[in-house]
Amino acid sequence: RSVSQVPVAEGKSVQQTVELLARRLEALGADKQGTFGVDCETYHTAGAIGTQGQTGKLMYVMHNSEYPLSCFALFENGPCLVADANFDTLMVKLKGFFQNAKANKIESRGTRYQYCDFLVKLGTVTMGPSARGISVEVEYCPCVIANDCWNLLMEFMQSFMGSHTPGIPSVFGAKHDSVYSPGDTMVQYMELFNKIRKQQQVPVAGIR
Repeated sequence: RSVSQVPVAEGKSVQQTVELLARRLEALGADKQGTFGVDCETYHTAGAIGTQGQTGKLMYVMHNSEYPLSCFALFENGPCLVADANFDTLMVKLKGFFQNAKANKIESRGTRYQYCDFLVKLGTVTMGPSARGISVEVEYCPCVIANDCWNLLMEFMQSFMGSHTPGIPSVFGAKHDSVYSPGDTMVQYMELFNKIRKQQQVPVAGIR
């Protein structure tokens, strides 16, 4: 699977760009197959903020509608823990150790499309009430060895993403010839969400 960000088309809004991509997919012959959602909440290690000017380590707790019984806990550059859905309750009990940065919740929601053996999820990424970006997840369903199908994935993505077709994801390089897992998809979403967060953190000039 590949998870990537598509920039907003010039002169268009996020929603208009999503509709443009959807029309391209439907023109290829892709069929709508329901909806999907991926969300991510940020936790920081309690008590570590402000210690010698350093922030605590961040943990991301994520959910994916494709895996309704699972919860994913990820550290940047660190392990991905796959737990059952009760993990959310555990995080409430661990609030003395991990504090939820509520303002940082980010999610991607949208439509699933099936085209032959490909599954495409076209999502609008939101933080709070506003749309911040566009995510595209593409899966070649018959193959579970990431590197075996990358060229095929890329060729298909070029058919509707054009020049915005992404390069090979970093998780593919780490997997080599091993089996691709749901956690690898969540790592890609975490990286995409963090990239979009950083794009929003542009200093505002002229405020006195």
